[in-house]
Amino acid sequence: METTREGGQKKVHENTVKQLNQLLEKSYDAEKGYKNAIDKIESPRLKTFFQERALERSRFATELHNELSKINEEPTTKGSTAGTIHRTWMDIKTAWTSDNDESILEECIRGEKASVEEYKEALKEDSLLAEVRPTVRGQLSHIESTLETVKKLEDLN
Repeated sequence: METTREGGQKKVHENTVKQLNQLLEKSYDAEKGYKNAIDKIESPRLKTFFQERALERSRFATELHNELSKINEEPTTKGSTAGTIHRTWMDIKTAWTSDNDESILEECIRGEKASVEEYKEALKEDSLLAEVRPTVRGQLSHIESTLETVKKLEDLN
């Protein structure tokens, strides 16, 4: 028979696995999105920025993968269907707009805002295991910084 405390710990563990896998999917999606944008962007400066962001999201995925492994859980290995749809939408929108750089930056802002919300939602739950919270908080901080940078870059274009 499971005690109330054991049941609570199990629930926290299960929620942590769910949240980390969702954030892992988001990292895969963002990495692919930035790589996709590199091929479509004109500005060499933006290409470099997007390459750095793709590498950062790859690092995030590795960190989340490691956190899941530490708690003896199987990490997801692919991005989400929603991420694939968003990249397809970016391709279509880019093909039909005259200012590709600006439209790509707009989509990056939209994607980063969605990431910030997902990370905040994961942290809002007091049911994440304490040992994974610093990783999630650190990644959120980087994403918020990226969002501000992308907004500034859009203003410059």
